[in-house]
Amino acid sequence: MNHQHLNSEHAPELDLFGDPIILTQRLVDIPSPSGEEKQIADAIEGALRKLNLPGVEVLRFNNNVLARTSRNLSSRVVLAGHIDTVPIADNLPSRLEDGIMYGCGTVDMKSGLAVYLHTFATLAVSPELRHDLTLIAYECEEVADHLNGLGHIQAAHPGWLEADLALLGEPTGGWIEAGCQGNLRIKATAHGVRAHSARSWLGDNAMHKLAPLISEIAAYEPINVNIDGLTYREGMNIVFCESGVANNVIPDLAWININFRFAPNRTLDEAIAHVAQALDLDGYEGIEWAVEDGAGGALPGLGKQVTSGLIDVVGHGKIRAKFGWTDVSRFSAMGVPALNFGAGDPSFAHKRDEQCPVEQITEVAAMLKHYLSA
Repeated sequence: MNHQHLNSEHAPELDLFGDPIILTQRLVDIPSPSGEEKQIADAIEGALRKLNLPGVEVLRFNNNVLARTSRNLSSRVVLAGHIDTVPIADNLPSRLEDGIMYGCGTVDMKSGLAVYLHTFATLAVSPELRHDLTLIAYECEEVADHLNGLGHIQAAHPGWLEADLALLGEPTGGWIEAGCQGNLRIKATAHGVRAHSARSWLGDNAMHKLAPLISEIAAYEPINVNIDGLTYREGMNIVFCESGVANNVIPDLAWININFRFAPNRTLDEAIAHVAQALDLDGYEGIEWAVEDGAGGALPGLGKQVTSGLIDVVGHGKIRAKFGWTDVSRFSAMGVPALNFGAGDPSFAHKRDEQCPVEQITEVAAMLKHYLSA
């Protein structure tokens, strides 16, 4: 068995020109759970500035690190990846076993980040570069939307997000996952009257009031939506419910969270209206509802000329719809087509045994370089 273990008390130097597998491991071994990204942002900024690439601008904004070329090429491609991870679960430092790298962030998404950093460094001043490049390494993707570094960049430095195509290094197993679905969460609350369960007729059971609505949600038939030849699967589900005071008390309060994952041809407002109409949310006496959270999806943009080159390199048979929500939505809202493209199986994201086959890191790096090079 081939077993390697990297153990360093300090963040190692980042060699952006070196093997992206080693770069991935170096990044993984810098702990960076959301809100604690300063060390890794310092390392990335230091590595980019140390390259001293002519004509390349580097910007540090909070714990976001950005760099871009300005060679007046015919189009611009953004390479974006978040630098934070979910909380560490006894899965650092990283280790390599039989061609698999284990560790927090290997999949989500330091392998994709390593590929993008390596690609930017090796092509930024290369005569083979076909598209101007913008690199964005941003903080706080794994937590609340208002903390998201890409959102802060959009508000404070929107010009850095302007491009003809944006790529997000989310794990896709080396496939192109186009666009993303929207995500909506609605909270429905019922109020009643508390009473002793032995005298239930003196009360009004709030949980029972929600029963018809729960049945409507269970009976809802979602649709599949075809966009650019890709199928997006919508779905509506109850993802949380709460009620109860004690085993002998009629509850006077009950609520559920309704989650609607919708195809990117709907806007967020259209998705809200659809849920309200499909479930007749305003027709239930004693039930009030409110939008808790929501974000629109992203159209795939596969018909764009700048996208076609990547499809040719990756393969027309390796394209699928992105069902989960990602930050490609932010670019789509700005009119920039966006795709998810990275190494690793997304089903391992956030798991204690998070892992990524290292051959996929090499393959994704090679495909990305081929696409961006003449």
